Amino acid sequence: MADSDGEYIEASDDEYIGGGGSYGTRGRGKGKKGQRADGRAKNAWELSAKTGLESYRESADGTIGKSIQEREEERKRKRLRKDTKAFQRGIIRHIVLVLDLSEAMLEKDMRPNRYFTMIKYTQEYVREFFEQNPISQMCVMGMHDGICIRVSELSGNPADHISAIQGLRDPKSSTSKEPKGSPSLQNALEVSRATLYHTPSHGTREVIIVLGALLTLDPGDIHKTIKSCVQDRIRVSIIGMGGRMHICTQIVSRTNSGDESGYVVATDQELLRELLLATTTPPVIRSSAPTTDGAAVPAESAASLLQMGFPSRIVEEVPTLCACHGNLTRGGYTCSRCKAKVCSLPATCPGCHLTLILSTHLARSYHHLFPLRNWVEVSWQRAREKGSKQCLSCLSDFPEPPSSHIAHTENGAESSNGAANRTAAVAAASRNTAPKGKQKKDDGSNEDELATASESFRYECRDCKSHFCIDCDVFCHEVLHNCPGCLGGAGPRKEEGNVDTEMSG
Repeated sequence: MADSDGEYIEASDDEYIGGGGSYGTRGRGKGKKGQRADGRAKNAWELSAKTGLESYRESADGTIGKSIQEREEERKRKRLRKDTKAFQRGIIRHIVLVLDLSEAMLEKDMRPNRYFTMIKYTQEYVREFFEQNPISQMCVMGMHDGICIRVSELSGNPADHISAIQGLRDPKSSTSKEPKGSPSLQNALEVSRATLYHTPSHGTREVIIVLGALLTLDPGDIHKTIKSCVQDRIRVSIIGMGGRMHICTQIVSRTNSGDESGYVVATDQELLRELLLATTTPPVIRSSAPTTDGAAVPAESAASLLQMGFPSRIVEEVPTLCACHGNLTRGGYTCSRCKAKVCSLPATCPGCHLTLILSTHLARSYHHLFPLRNWVEVSWQRAREKGSKQCLSCLSDFPEPPSSHIAHTENGAESSNGAANRTAAVAAASRNTAPKGKQKKDDGSNEDELATASESFRYECRDCKSHFCIDCDVFCHEVLHNCPGCLGGAGPRKEEGNVDTEMSG
């Protein structure tokens, strides 16, 4: 019995379970269920998936449970790998998010394909972006058939952008777009320049491109467009989904003063999500902008005072028209200068063009200027010295030190060199510095340190010396942006006071 997709081969249930037959796995080939295409390569997601416990190593105590937990903590700690130095950053950002809607997005190396994966993660990215940058604005565009279309207008309302992105894959929506044709980077940059041309000089101008194709159909000289972007102080970041392209490297390098770190290729969908979320951090303000081709680049705007309005919320008995959309609403905010009513904040007053925000929006953007320092891993020796039993934040219980470690330490079955090295490590941990040869940066931005999990599953704040679990570590650095121990006065002042008293005495 045959059909258009190939010959149907009947297999028993034992073979599907893994009975040793030649058709014992379902993931072989790209055929339908119950069909096999010999000699055809597997999908990328099938090759990357691992079943069973083959990808986990055995921990020191002979169990595999803690090893799985260590791998999970390493994954979470990678999200905190960022520079925590206090730079001058542009917290008022104007971003154009360009999505690739070409036929290359139909590739199935990401499940179910690149197009659905991009739509899913860009919606999550928009929510996270406005959570971290509430006084910024965004515009969404798409590339297909050699043109660039506008998906949503430049605004600070995340709901508008999310609904517009959802409409791309909704067949019932009038804005539904199926991936087709080829993208055009030059048209995307030109339309982005036109969108960002009238933005104020005190904000940053950025273009983030999610590119899945390995070609670009440009109507003219793209190098002239790149030069115009450099003169307009537009930063371009590109997240690829296929392979590296030389023209993309040139675009990112010339618009970022020779820095090519803004061009990264996502090898899987998890990396794509991480690369998108990494762009939520505002860029560093450059004092000068040298370029490799010697083109003259205007210096970025220096710090200056910016007028902002902090309107009050009103609730009216009779609906009135809002100045931003012209809709009848009962509630809204009145401009503190011209008394015009707007629906939501942050926004720019349509009457007097005053920036209208809430004080909470300004406070949520402040943490980018003074980020929370990264916490350090705690060894078993340091954990026994501090005697920490619970996480200071969530009060979850910490694991006890292994019995072999305790017996080895208490019986003194160690050489003098080992004891000296461990004593030096404890002293270094108490001083918040690493032993010689593994020197840590003062800001805790050592990538090797952050890529590994703590052996004691404890993480210590550099200031208050409090211990926290990995979940509280991630929550405090990504959401709270404050240390509960430092806010509650958990011991740092007393310890520093004792040290000062001993040194002065």
